[in-house]
Amino acid sequence: MSRRDQVNSLFFTKPEAPAPSPVKPAERLRTGAVAAMGASLQELSESAKAVDKLRQQLAAGEVVVALDASQIEGSTIADRIPIEIDPGFDQLMASIAENGQQVPILVRPHPREPGRFQIAYGRRRLRAAATLGREVKAVVRELSDAELIIAQGRENLDRQDLSFIEKALFAKRLEDSGHDRNTLVSALSTDKADLSRYITIARRIPEAFIHKIGPAPKIGRARWLGLAEKLEDVKLRSAVDAVLNEERVKSLGSDDRFNIVWQASEKPAVRKSQGREKLELRTPEGYRLGQATFADREVRLVVDANSATAFAKFMKSELPELMRRFADAVGH
Repeated sequence: MSRRDQVNSLFFTKPEAPAPSPVKPAERLRTGAVAAMGASLQELSESAKAVDKLRQQLAAGEVVVALDASQIEGSTIADRIPIEIDPGFDQLMASIAENGQQVPILVRPHPREPGRFQIAYGRRRLRAAATLGREVKAVVRELSDAELIIAQGRENLDRQDLSFIEKALFAKRLEDSGHDRNTLVSALSTDKADLSRYITIARRIPEAFIHKIGPAPKIGRARWLGLAEKLEDVKLRSAVDAVLNEERVKSLGSDDRFNIVWQASEKPAVRKSQGREKLELRTPEGYRLGQATFADREVRLVVDANSATAFAKFMKSELPELMRRFADAVGH
């Protein structure tokens, strides 16, 4: 029995036996078969996860029910950044249209409105069922507010994980809604140190910018932090916003939009101002350490508070060697 048949059997529907397909000669395979094979493997993997989840739910005595999509209230706190073109959702809707909904969503009874429900996870499946005009299969479970948020976050570990900036924005929204740090740690399956980094970066970048860039799944913490520091320059922020509003940029993928913004935000490392030269001190990853100012009669070094202790120790250890090289260079 195939993975898909196993899922269908759990919903007490008997799948029709597939018609035998003729075996094609090897020489007639085309390059598109490679992509098809990849999609099939991914589908098997997703189906395996679906079977495991359904078995756990049925073993726990939970019953799958059919609900009208209009009875279900969407998440109060979004964890994903919406994108205009979402091939994954189009594929999901096509799959549900052809094979039915294979994995139920999780909801809880609405705490204030009898006969209505609040979703914990499965918003894309809910949206697909609503678009197709179908009832949605759901498991109804009593959940506290914290359990609802944790279930929403944990679902992303079982399926497509959130990008760095989606996690950061989700963490910020949860904190703004009054959830405590322990709930946030459980929802994002992280530790308190990483959670603080997520929230700090999400607060430094305007949310409107994040939505225009999108989830950027290939962009990690270091580059988002670097962008946050660059956007502290008000003039630069206006220039970046203008770039994001260009139609050619809007049509790009999310990672490409970030890279365009990164390029647009780059400034010369050294600039002259009233007879002085200023050099921004940054790590190769873009993390700002401070600033050095060079004039005819003085050199001034200002290090950011977060890096001052470590940088001071480094400078203290390196200065003797630096002075020796300087003496060799000037002949003293």
